[in-house]
Amino acid sequence: MQNTYFYLIIGIFILNFVWTQILSWLNRKRMSPVLPNELKGIYPPEKYAQQQEYQRTNSRFGLISGGFSFALMLVILLFGFLGWFDGYLRGYTNHFLTLPLLFFGILMTGNELIDFPFDWYATFTIEEHFGFNKSTKKLFLLDWLKGILLSLLIGGIVLSAILYLYNYTGKEFWLCAWLVVSGFSLLVTFFYSEWIVPLFNKQTPLEAGELRDAIESFAQKAGFRLTNIFVMDGSKRTTKANAYFTGFGKKKRIVLFDTLMNELNTEEIVAVLAHEIGHYKKKHVVYTMLFSIATTGIIFYILSLFLGNLQLAEALGGKTASFHLGIIGFAFLFTPISEVLGLAVNYYSRKNEYQADNFAAQFGLSEALISALKKLSIQSLSNLNPHPLTVFWYYSHPTLLQRIKHLQQPTLPCS
Repeated sequence: MQNTYFYLIIGIFILNFVWTQILSWLNRKRMSPVLPNELKGIYPPEKYAQQQEYQRTNSRFGLISGGFSFALMLVILLFGFLGWFDGYLRGYTNHFLTLPLLFFGILMTGNELIDFPFDWYATFTIEEHFGFNKSTKKLFLLDWLKGILLSLLIGGIVLSAILYLYNYTGKEFWLCAWLVVSGFSLLVTFFYSEWIVPLFNKQTPLEAGELRDAIESFAQKAGFRLTNIFVMDGSKRTTKANAYFTGFGKKKRIVLFDTLMNELNTEEIVAVLAHEIGHYKKKHVVYTMLFSIATTGIIFYILSLFLGNLQLAEALGGKTASFHLGIIGFAFLFTPISEVLGLAVNYYSRKNEYQADNFAAQFGLSEALISALKKLSIQSLSNLNPHPLTVFWYYSHPTLLQRIKHLQQPTLPCS
């Protein structure tokens, strides 16, 4: 006999899927073979036609892959396969550490195997067709294997620490787990580019020359101490361009994809980096991290109320209350709150993007930044005309049109 948790989990799961499909449908409705007036002068007609085809192809593929994942998970939930799997593993071990590690490790690996054909098709059919993919099949397989092994290693270490805390700290579990996870997140933030990125990409210091001189000159003008400027070989996987800022203090560094350097001129690259430096100067990274740490603490506290709940385990088909079934059940139940938090984070992030744009504009880089954003959007075939509700719900950045209008204001809002 099913309990209330079962119906809540099924209901939330179905409603969430339906809502994502509605948003996708709204985006598809805005598609048109005719170049919208607001995009004239930004998208060349031939590129716009290609972008529409790219969006249509990805939308169809997303519907198929998302529909498959939804159907599979729905069957798993309806027939209690997660609980059955828990019972099956208990035939081999009931250890507080080994059982959850096996449970999550096998499920994660299985999920990667199921997703593999979809990822392969997306890379070697869709991205290849539109000229984005530069990865070889060998590199793709190596990335996939490295990703699984890294996830198992890091996930296993973090999960083991949490399991020990759960078994030995009692009521203080949520607080101890919060501190451990927050500390780990800070560690990754500091050393991600030094420890993780080299496993997949080569980073080399930007050579002396016009570009480095221009970047260092701007950084000095902006009062931003910067010595670590690296170029990453992103072109071995994709033609899409990017740049990012990471770390704090002496560990802070700017990483440029080599594809970015091929697409933009010196002033445009400086404008993009001025935007990134603006995030640092406005303390957006710090505030976002503090918000993340605070919400993680709240989540762990609420989670502690559900772990060991027999009814929640039974809703997933289990017969015994367990840590791992409690986490999965909680993840489903927490979905509505997670969506609301996501809305708040995205709203704050979009506001931060405007402020970072303002920072670049204060140094006379408005036009250079607009030019860079246009080039990058066209090069990546970005959707410049998404439905407003999709932007509100999903977008962490304003659309290109919104950013251009903002940067072209005679007097930018104070930031």
